[in-house]
Amino acid sequence: MIKTAFSLLFFLMLFNFAEAAEVHIDQFILKENPFAKDEVAVVACDSAGITQEKINGSFDFTINGFSEALHFENGIAFYHHKLEKSSFLYLKHRDEINSHAHLFYIYKHDSKLDPYNISWKLLVAIPLILILLGYMFKRFIIIAIIIFCFFSYFNYHGGMSLGTFFETIFDGLKHIF
Repeated sequence: MIKTAFSLLFFLMLFNFAEAAEVHIDQFILKENPFAKDEVAVVACDSAGITQEKINGSFDFTINGFSEALHFENGIAFYHHKLEKSSFLYLKHRDEINSHAHLFYIYKHDSKLDPYNISWKLLVAIPLILILLGYMFKRFIIIAIIIFCFFSYFNYHGGMSLGTFFETIFDGLKHIF
């Protein structure tokens, strides 16, 4: 009887240790896909930028407003859409715990892609600096308006809509509080 109780207790403890730990993506970055031309790869990483190789399976992302299921193997998933020109990519991942979003500008030159992470602070700072300079120097108002129009055109031409602009700012503010 005691052997049976100890065996049952042993199997219960073994079962608790053998449960699969839930895997979450806390940070991710974009890199150029080394296996395909004009494509990017999403890399799950930690806060130091080290690839989390334990991330495997399918995870739901929203990329520029479209839902995509990215399949991760050893912490890397490939986004199989060719980029014809330099553009913005807004990636958002939501899981049971929280959501993470990043805005990237993919600069295409020659046959190479260089992704740059755009901070929400920069999106707020540029228009505020232009308004402040226009207010401080009355002669600068026309130049500030021209620069603001150029900034707006660049964002729109690169594929960033006004909704993405504000969503990036609100996601950044949400993570502060």
